[in-house]
Amino acid sequence: QVLLVESGGGLVQAGGSLRLTCSASESIIRTDAMGWYRQAPGKQRELVATITSGGSTNYADSVKGRFTINRDSDKKNMVYLQMNSRKPEDTAVYYCHANQVLRILQDGNYEASAEAWGQGTQVTVSS
Repeated sequence: QVLLVESGGGLVQAGGSLRLTCSASESIIRTDAMGWYRQAPGKQRELVATITSGGSTNYADSVKGRFTINRDSDKKNMVYLQMNSRKPEDTAVYYCHANQVLRILQDGNYEASAEAWGQGTQVTVSS
């Protein structure tokens, strides 16, 4: 079952802006930190930004001052990544991530998982 779904990817020119959205399954009732990672062709997946349930944020040095992560004020399991001043090196597949996931199953039982990943959304920045 896909628990996290990313949207908002696409093609943008250098210097432009884009906002990614991560929507969590309604079966998820609690997460700890949520965040975004990215993987460029031929490279390892790397952290972009994270936000805890308390609102504390952490950013990769490469995106500080350009990207902003925040959680929806009403839907705590929905996370956004606002990307400004895009650079060609930002081109990658962006993945949503959540850790310490607690969800309720159809039979009413609870399931705890250490983490969950989305399937990724492609972001391409043209120069």
